[in-house]
Amino acid sequence: MIFLISGFVFQFISNSLLGSEVRLFPVNGEYFPGAGSPIAWKSIVSTILYPVKIVLLGPLLSLFELPDPPPPLLVIAFALYWTLLALMHYFLLDKINTLKKM
Repeated sequence: MIFLISGFVFQFISNSLLGSEVRLFPVNGEYFPGAGSPIAWKSIVSTILYPVKIVLLGPLLSLFELPDPPPPLLVIAFALYWTLLALMHYFLLDKINTLKKM
């Protein structure tokens, strides 16, 4: 749950600070807000956050190209994807901790 909530908070804050509007999900065509911004700090922060956003948004970018997706579809798709990411991280970290104990 913490990973899921953190993903939504990260998405909301990064889009609100770097984008043109305060939104949880980017406007169509603005997947990585701030990337082409003439404001220096927005461009720098966008460049730093780009790899994280690729992981959090990458596989789901096709959902943003739908003409008018129902709002629950985006939230449910992101929640499912981020839950899978959290489970993968949990099992990998558990495996690493098990190997360290040996």
